[in-house]
Amino acid sequence: MSRAPLWRAVAALAVIATSLLIALTMAPRLGLDLRGGTQLVFETKDSPTVRADADATDRALDVLRRRADALGVVDPTLVRSGEKRIIVELPGVLDPREAAEVIGKTAQLNFHPVLGPADDGDKDGDKDAIADESGQKLKLGPVALSGAGVTDAAAGTDPQLGPGWFVTIDFREPGPWRELTGKAACEPAGDPRRRVAIVLDDKIISSPQVNETVACGAGISGGTTQITGSFSAEEAQNLAVLVKGGSLPVPLELVEQRTVGPTLGADAIAASAKAGVAGVILTAVFIGLVYRLVGLLAAVALACYGLISYAGLLAMGATLTLPGLAGFVLAIGMAVDANVLVFERAREEYGAAPRRGLRAALDRGFKNAWSAIADSNITTLLAAGLLFWLASGPVKGFGVTLAIGVLASLVSAMLITRVLASALIGRVGPGVSGLGSIGRVRTWLTRRDPDLMRAGRRWLAVAAGLLVLVGAGLVTRGLNYGVEFTGGRIVEFATSRPVDVAAARQAVADAGFPTAVVQRSDDAISVRTGQITADDVVRVEEALDRSVGEVVKQRDELVGPSLGAELRRNALIALGVALAAQLAYLAFRFRWTFGAAAVAALFVDAAVVVGAFAWLGKPIDGVFLAAMLTIIGYSVNDKVVLFDRVRELWPMSRKTPFGRVVNTAILQTVPRTVNTGLGALFILAALAVFGGDSLRDFAIALLIGIVVGTLSSSFVAGPAAIELERRAGQPPPLPAAPRRRPVARDGSGAVV
Repeated sequence: MSRAPLWRAVAALAVIATSLLIALTMAPRLGLDLRGGTQLVFETKDSPTVRADADATDRALDVLRRRADALGVVDPTLVRSGEKRIIVELPGVLDPREAAEVIGKTAQLNFHPVLGPADDGDKDGDKDAIADESGQKLKLGPVALSGAGVTDAAAGTDPQLGPGWFVTIDFREPGPWRELTGKAACEPAGDPRRRVAIVLDDKIISSPQVNETVACGAGISGGTTQITGSFSAEEAQNLAVLVKGGSLPVPLELVEQRTVGPTLGADAIAASAKAGVAGVILTAVFIGLVYRLVGLLAAVALACYGLISYAGLLAMGATLTLPGLAGFVLAIGMAVDANVLVFERAREEYGAAPRRGLRAALDRGFKNAWSAIADSNITTLLAAGLLFWLASGPVKGFGVTLAIGVLASLVSAMLITRVLASALIGRVGPGVSGLGSIGRVRTWLTRRDPDLMRAGRRWLAVAAGLLVLVGAGLVTRGLNYGVEFTGGRIVEFATSRPVDVAAARQAVADAGFPTAVVQRSDDAISVRTGQITADDVVRVEEALDRSVGEVVKQRDELVGPSLGAELRRNALIALGVALAAQLAYLAFRFRWTFGAAAVAALFVDAAVVVGAFAWLGKPIDGVFLAAMLTIIGYSVNDKVVLFDRVRELWPMSRKTPFGRVVNTAILQTVPRTVNTGLGALFILAALAVFGGDSLRDFAIALLIGIVVGTLSSSFVAGPAAIELERRAGQPPPLPAAPRRRPVARDGSGAVV
């Protein structure tokens, strides 16, 4: 064995062994959409005295972390996102009302002297008055003691003092509390001025009288007091959490909330696993039938790809989300692409020079396919990077998973497949190897040699007609933006039996929401409304329970209007930047005419998918954005392969019309395009069947996009490049200088 195959084999074994070790010793980190829980996204706001900058947000984050720990949440995750946003993940917390109320409350705790009752005739006095717990308005003096002077707080109860709960507060320094209560003790018993007002977020929660046994000026010593009132155990505990955690330096606004039940996440994992297994089996059978031995070896490499990408997710500590699972499954189909490119190129090499043997053809296949493989994967990584940069919530996980999958597919195809194929290719004949013929499709095309580009302008006219149809759908039907892009709330309830959607709609209307959109899918009901509160959601759930039978809330998403507008803007930016990035990269790697033609075809691909969703009334949400960027990244692969072949053929056929060069390139790359497309379609069909409602629309978008993208490579990108070159009038590139191939000679000087 020569040195190069030896190091490849050692590297492949090292990668597989390391991946296996990581997979066996590390547990995956599941997102809340898979394990159940609540995610809250807060945005800091300016207060009268503090600006909501990164420093204030970090201080607010510390306060929220102490509150989450005090609530007893297992393994909470709190991170700052950007300058003003805080993302809080609370596994196992399924009641967003308590979580949002306790975690996000400002909790500005202050102790005030009471100046007396408010004068009803004094408007200025009334303006600064605050009602106490009994409803009486009191005029308060300046803050005598703030929450910053509190060291601890705990909820408690004492049967000897009564049935209610109280909160015990310990002060850092006893002096301020002793001084405050000492001044109040100088007032007569029963006088409102003998009271001390305990104010939380501009609301008096308790205003006890200083006991008659406390002497004037002496005050209450010991540095401890109790907040009493008609507290329940839960209210006392929450108040203690707020006081102990400290007040927030700036107010917080809840801009997004997602709650997912654990059963929904478990079902999603099971469905994705079924889709992955079915997709892998179908893909392995397909490439095995088409490419025989090397196809079966590629199937083994695909299994290794799954192990490597899974280990990569674990090693990076990436959070696995539901869209991330879809990306993991989808990348299996994309991993086939590199193998197909190599095998088709090796078939060409063997057909051109069969006397060199299968091993030489395979080596040259890997070498000559590398350029197209690298360009294809770079363009897909651009799309994954945009998803991670501009997407939100679980869709970010799709970008991470897609990027890891692309890198893992390179390792599986260019390293593992090569090691396996090189070890066995010399031991079988051309027919068994799968590389001995160029295939039936290419044989038929070579024999017929159809001139597809003769009708190039006609194909462009068809594409223009599709765009008109898309425009008609957008005008007449419009886009069904999801809650992520419009703001509002969507709640999904699982039902115990089949439900009449009309009865469910009437129940929601009777609960006070006649404009809510109520839909049924399988055994669930979804209710979409505007900005309603968590208490309103409880009312809707109770109304459905009474009307249609027992329901269980399994998903609850709230998006504020400002965040919805921002996400919608980011989606448009992501699509625009994706097309511009592909244009810039392709113009750099090829010619500007090729880049412009490819982007024109990508625009048609994206527009057709958007138009189809408009006509079908499907939701446009974050998962759809992930599908669109994946379509752009996937579809550009076809264009890269086509123009890579044009770039190779054109310098060698300088006197041949450019249209004929493009036509030849299309015919030569059709097997790769068809076989890769079919491999991806198997995966997507499995996702559509087994993925459930949450992934079905994602799979439908990709199915449409890949079919259209495959056709647009030949019938939009090709004719567009011909028209652009005709108008540009640039000469074809010069052929590359041929490289001399070393030869071996025997003792007589004859070539071996």
